Amino acid sequence: MHIQLPYGKGRLEGEIDDQKLQGYLQCPLNNHVYESEAAIVEQSLKQPIGSKTLAELAYGKRHIVIIASDHTRPVPSKIILPAMLSEIEKVSPQAQISILIATGCHRSTTAKELRAKFGDELMQRLTIHIHDSESDQMADLGILPSGAPCLINQLAVEADLLLAEGFIEPHFFAGYSGGRKSVLPGIAAKNCVLHNHCAALIDSPFSRAGLLKGNPIHLDMKVAARKANLAFIVNVVLDEQQRIIASFAGDAVMAHERGCAYAAKRCGLPPIMSDLVITSNNGYPLDQNLYQSVKGLSTAAETCCKSGVIIMACQCADGIGGDAFFNMFAQCETVQKLYDKILSVPAAQTVSDQWQAQILARILIDHQVIMISDLDDEVIKKMHMIPAHTLNEAVQLADKCRGIKSITVIPEGVSVFIQK
Repeated sequence: MHIQLPYGKGRLEGEIDDQKLQGYLQCPLNNHVYESEAAIVEQSLKQPIGSKTLAELAYGKRHIVIIASDHTRPVPSKIILPAMLSEIEKVSPQAQISILIATGCHRSTTAKELRAKFGDELMQRLTIHIHDSESDQMADLGILPSGAPCLINQLAVEADLLLAEGFIEPHFFAGYSGGRKSVLPGIAAKNCVLHNHCAALIDSPFSRAGLLKGNPIHLDMKVAARKANLAFIVNVVLDEQQRIIASFAGDAVMAHERGCAYAAKRCGLPPIMSDLVITSNNGYPLDQNLYQSVKGLSTAAETCCKSGVIIMACQCADGIGGDAFFNMFAQCETVQKLYDKILSVPAAQTVSDQWQAQILARILIDHQVIMISDLDDEVIKKMHMIPAHTLNEAVQLADKCRGIKSITVIPEGVSVFIQK
């Protein structure tokens, strides 16, 4: 049977034994009757959820900040922002509007990436500031439920009106992306992010994809957004080709929860347990580095038999995605010892990339991972995974590892979550 997986900006193709195939886990968002993406966003702005309209909120405001996603997220800002700006400018044409790029602890977004995200016209119209979690001025907004210090970018806190764009999909420990994540980790200080992503919170059984109730990481994020006075959001849901199929505008909590409920009905799928699970990290921009691949891997692990094999297709054109992340694995004696060491780290001593290493180690303890990427083989081996360069090669390696009798395919591992 011929299969295809997203890989970078293209596709990875190969064959599997159809007699071993147990099934596909694919988000039904892709079976959609399309209408104008701009019209979908504009309609959501006309009918905000739990809030006054954006025009009513913006009336008379002089300094407005819109939090926008960074280069690692496929948010269609070229469509969302013009609709938001139109609502603002018709009531407050003299308002100073700043775009704050929510990098969290990621690297800075480049000028080329900004231009690709916003386009020439918006780049000329907008004042853009790229959040730096270590050097920007931060406002101290108190303590979060986890005990983390709530330190948020001063530019956002001083705004007359704080807004955010974003998108909603399952998130492997925050439940879902979007909404409050624009603030934490998006524009938070590094030590605030580190504390929120500590080992104890990551280890919670509620810190999983598709879960908001009882999720301690989500709770911190929601409180941080409230403390920062995030007044209004526009969050969209995308299909596999990154086209807008739904938009939710309004109150930062209520609109986000409505969007999550919409996504849950379409992205939550029952497990199809197999010896081998084949998946991807959704292609560009989500598969730019090895660090991000843990998201798709966490989905695959939920439907892979213990001691089974996972094949992950993640191009990694931008490399590993974090030296600390790589070094934790390259320098550890065994993955189990690394995992135990991370679990013993107090919240206040959390280090960069620890959470990603914790989740990957948790996966590697129970599963062998074969990584198809553009990275050097030795890098993959030092990460305690098996390198491969084609899908057919990866399937052959999986059979050697375990004698595969059953296969589940998840074409876009980041877009779905496993309901148990």
